[in-house]
Amino acid sequence: MSSEYLINNSPINHAGRAFGEMDFPAIQEVFAPGGLISQSFGGFEDRPQQLQMAGAVRQALCDGRHLVVEAGTGVGKSFAYLVPAIELVCRGAGQLLISTFTITLQEQLINKDIPFLMDCLPCSFTAALAKGRGNYLCKRRLEFAMRKQKFLFGSSDAELMMINDWAGRTKDGSTSDLPFMPGSHTWDAVNSEHGNCRGHKCPHFQDCLYQRSRRQLEKADIIVANHALLFSDLVLKEEGASVLPVYKSVIIDEAQNIEHVAEEQFGVDISNRRIKFLLDGLYNPRIHKGLLAYTPNDVVIGMVGQIAKEMKNFFERINNWFQQTKEQTNGRCYANFVDDTISGHFKNLASELAKRAKQTEDVDEKLEVLRFVNRCRLLAEELDHFFLQDRPDYVYWVETPDESSRPGRYSGARPVRNSCDISHGARSPKADISLMSAPINVGPDVKRCLFDKYDSLILTSATLSTSTISKSSGFEFFAGRIGLGDFDSLKLGSPFDYKEQVTLYIEKDLPNPNDPEFIEAAAQTIKKYVLQTKGRAFVLFTSYEMLEAIAGKTADWLASNKLELLQQNRTPGGLDRSKLLQHFKTKGNCVLFGTDSFWQGVDVPGVALGNVIIVRLPFGVPDKPLIAGRLERIKEDGGNPFYDYQLPSAIIKFKQGFGRLIRTKTDTGIVVVLDSRIINKPYGRQFLDAIPECKMQIVASASRKNHKS
Repeated sequence: MSSEYLINNSPINHAGRAFGEMDFPAIQEVFAPGGLISQSFGGFEDRPQQLQMAGAVRQALCDGRHLVVEAGTGVGKSFAYLVPAIELVCRGAGQLLISTFTITLQEQLINKDIPFLMDCLPCSFTAALAKGRGNYLCKRRLEFAMRKQKFLFGSSDAELMMINDWAGRTKDGSTSDLPFMPGSHTWDAVNSEHGNCRGHKCPHFQDCLYQRSRRQLEKADIIVANHALLFSDLVLKEEGASVLPVYKSVIIDEAQNIEHVAEEQFGVDISNRRIKFLLDGLYNPRIHKGLLAYTPNDVVIGMVGQIAKEMKNFFERINNWFQQTKEQTNGRCYANFVDDTISGHFKNLASELAKRAKQTEDVDEKLEVLRFVNRCRLLAEELDHFFLQDRPDYVYWVETPDESSRPGRYSGARPVRNSCDISHGARSPKADISLMSAPINVGPDVKRCLFDKYDSLILTSATLSTSTISKSSGFEFFAGRIGLGDFDSLKLGSPFDYKEQVTLYIEKDLPNPNDPEFIEAAAQTIKKYVLQTKGRAFVLFTSYEMLEAIAGKTADWLASNKLELLQQNRTPGGLDRSKLLQHFKTKGNCVLFGTDSFWQGVDVPGVALGNVIIVRLPFGVPDKPLIAGRLERIKEDGGNPFYDYQLPSAIIKFKQGFGRLIRTKTDTGIVVVLDSRIINKPYGRQFLDAIPECKMQIVASASRKNHKS
């Protein structure tokens, strides 16, 4: 029989064989030398760790148990969980969801791993990639935008015309299929939205691009999504809605990131740019465009103008407060720290817009107005929560661009809260000042909406434990942070030979990173090691301040030695991460200075990367508002903030940085640690115990001999 496999929601047929309930081969027969995978894969390698993981995943899925698996680099964990997942759905156990953090892993699963297993396993199943609703074009809204084009955008909006031309030929209908990246205002006017949908009454319902993708998801046995979409769906399901079908089991890869995604899902982010974006969508006085422009209403337009003026004054007061108090508060604020002078305006604006919606006979216009009613009400509600600080287990703070780029604040993609409209395609404006809140501990929320709802969850990553000594311990910190109680665990080392592939250098006599002399000493030491490997180096920092200081002391020297410095910037204007990485891979003589986002999720196999320099141990800054709140809570509960939170967090991140070097069995290179605390402090041994055993060289000052161990 034939089986249908969905890539990017487009059907592709693969040959399959009839499958009976007992026909699925044993795990050993799939992974063993000469087994089903090796018969189809010329470069197959027998990896006992992969077989062990697959068996544990299968057992957990069958027994209805939660399982945490740390699988070192090279284990092949995607195949190890996909094979038992495929067996489960082929035996009729219902839909299964696989969630990842990065687009790279999503694409690997949907375009490579699943199609390969589809061909070599003796069963038929379907799989589909789930994307947030906001990624899809709404044909009805596009028609409305085209009708009102000169009022909404101007008479010659090239982006809208390009989208209209693309709409006639796209089969996928999402931003991933667009040949360009539209501006946020343009895409916001034409994308699919939950609250702006006519459903069966829409003339485009039968050929609706989003509904078609939804129908394909409903039929799929395996759904691949990202963490942001997963948590949005979990929240919506608690409210009686959903963005994903009903799945029976969940596999979470890159599970080390789910705390941060949940933190942003359950928190608040109110920025001046978000408010300006909303107001400009209604009426932009500079260009006289917006939803209100084609049916002038002096009252509502006047309200928009008044709010815009008050918003400017409001955020100026917030910024003044921040600048005056940041040395003492680092932005952490108390209830009503400034007067809330804008939430009432948004409540009034919502009321006036609701009146206008009732008066219009144009159904499309009514829906467009109502979406702004909902946005104004949501914004007013979030402002009320922020200024009342009515959630005692939350931290509230003010964040500026400089502060948001510093350690202690997660820098990953931010999901759209309380909405199924998660768009990763359109450009979004950068916030100048934000009012932020997040739970001190997301564990209760994650437990309630995830672990308590599903019998079996598989959570896996290369960095979940704080130790490599025991095969089953070290997961307590990870589990405690996400509210995971009763679970099984498995720790699998990498099949790579780190003793032969890696040399770890530790600079014993450098000043403490908090010493003013550290910057100069670190800069000189970095020169020594990047010269040793002729570039090909990642230099990992924990703050932009230190990155910029050391870049200033090394840039000219690197250029004189024909080594190209690639520097991650904290402000817009430079190359983004993906372009920096691509340039690094292709040039060969580069030294890349990176911060938080280069410690994980970056894969550079082969000779391009031969040196990873960790400038300082990645402890979170303890006075950053969210971390400070968590440390205070631990202390209030009788715990030790350093050993209960700061140290295990830093160990896991250290493992992530170390793991950038070796990505294949033929990779070789050096890892250099410039932070002498790893050898001079009692807790330093825990960092070394958490990474694979390798050759280690403790480097003393120039006047002393090197000590080898």
